[in-house]
Amino acid sequence: MTRGKKWAVGIVITAVVLGLVVYPNRESIVLNLLSFALKQYRPVGETQEVVWSTGEDPQGRTAAQRPPNIVLILADDLGWNDLSFGGGGVAGGTVPTPHIDSIAQQGVSFTNGYAANGTCAPSRAAIMSGRYGTRFGFEFTPTPPGMMELAALVPSDPNRLREIIPQHGSESVFFDNMGMPASEITLAELLSEHGYHTAHIGKWHLGRTNGMEAHKQGFDESLLMFSGLYLPEDHPDVVNSKQAFDPIDRFLWAVMDFAVSFNGQPAFAPDRYLTDYFTAQAIEVIEANRDRPFFLYLAHWAAHTPLQASREDYEALSHIENHRERVYAAMIRALDRGVGQVLEALKANGLENNTLVLFTSDNGGAGYIGLPDINSPYRGWKITLFEGGIHVPFFAKWPARIAPGTEVSDPVHHFDLYATAVAAAGANVPTDRIIDGVDLVPFATGVARGVPHRALFWRSGASQSALVDGWKLNVSNPPGRSWLFDLARDPTEQHDLSEARPDKLAELQAALDEHNAAQAAPLWPSQALAPINIDKDLSRPDDPDDEYIYWSN
Repeated sequence: MTRGKKWAVGIVITAVVLGLVVYPNRESIVLNLLSFALKQYRPVGETQEVVWSTGEDPQGRTAAQRPPNIVLILADDLGWNDLSFGGGGVAGGTVPTPHIDSIAQQGVSFTNGYAANGTCAPSRAAIMSGRYGTRFGFEFTPTPPGMMELAALVPSDPNRLREIIPQHGSESVFFDNMGMPASEITLAELLSEHGYHTAHIGKWHLGRTNGMEAHKQGFDESLLMFSGLYLPEDHPDVVNSKQAFDPIDRFLWAVMDFAVSFNGQPAFAPDRYLTDYFTAQAIEVIEANRDRPFFLYLAHWAAHTPLQASREDYEALSHIENHRERVYAAMIRALDRGVGQVLEALKANGLENNTLVLFTSDNGGAGYIGLPDINSPYRGWKITLFEGGIHVPFFAKWPARIAPGTEVSDPVHHFDLYATAVAAAGANVPTDRIIDGVDLVPFATGVARGVPHRALFWRSGASQSALVDGWKLNVSNPPGRSWLFDLARDPTEQHDLSEARPDKLAELQAALDEHNAAQAAPLWPSQALAPINIDKDLSRPDDPDDEYIYWSN
């Protein structure tokens, strides 16, 4: 971004903040001002065709001789209970997800799969680097300019007993400069060096300048989700759900566009509902690369807010009475349909047997959408380190190697996707730095002995967690609270043993302290401390005795 544009954004944000302070009941006016200003410096062009490159195997190998293709599908904010796999599903299980489920049914389900973080960008950093993002300072989620300031300054909701606390000095790093340093060796870079054609579609959220963009971090081609609307708000084929109780939702509706960008070129509008568009583009990538090894990173936006469904999907779910739940269910329906179409494209092009398909979510479902059952039976939401925030669907399918219906119950982590893909490709992980991930295929095939990890850790400023030999420690400061759970006996974190087992509490705290001592300082400061009710979604009022954590962002 040019210096002039930075100044323009800074002036707009200052106007927004001052406007909310001076005119606290004029939120809509201020948001409209912000929306107008942002769209002036971030124009979106007309729909244009994306032409994906084609080519032959650079080594002239036949399909049987080539290493496996690798397709990594990452959902956004998908709740544990959003899938019908294992008896769950949205709206009481009435919205099945057969295509996503089939990845586990025809391959392996890692039943204790963990996201690298309770929010999106740090998880993506771990997936792309193969290690804890905190090893290189990627601790907090980059947020657009003005978002946390607005969230902290909008008129107080009388149902909320605790409010967002802004952190001063957060403006020292601009949004586009918050990302994964170019010095990290990404999964795409490794696979590209090993003869793979690499393509990214969808969300990135790991930086937009200084060599941090996807098309400069090892991806030969990148179709970037430039903004976040699934269709224009007033499009005849869209059905919207706005959550008045969520200040972040109000911000997103004001500032987001319907836009993508190809290889860093100017933004343009997709030609259909965003989830369907990303799916169609993924199919084109598969068809264009059927004669050479490829890595496709399909990073869907669904089912992240703003809640927008295609009218066709919405109308197909007339049995759901709650409008917000129906829109959300329709978004899940589109996501599952898209995954099915990608799997079918692999089959139709003769690639199914020798393709490693990986599927997971960047974190758990969000409490701020106001749907209480999305992470059932787990406690907590996105933006917590309770199981609801980090215990995610984690599936892999590779017919040539993994037997159908396999289950692995040992804890695994997002950074394992890196090591798994690298090993499948026949490449080696970097040796000049700590790589935290391990290859999961030996565990899925019964070859490996032991467990992938005895200990896993999470850190996002005020909220931190440790999982050691089945015991889980959650820490939040503020409010200066620790929870201890024996997940083997209490997988849904209902019984806090921090007082009953001070020995185990001290043991896990020491492990967490030792881990933290080996991590780097954050690359940018936290922008706010946000209180999150552990057991209630945002549509429900707080009570004084509710349990909550604070989250640094």
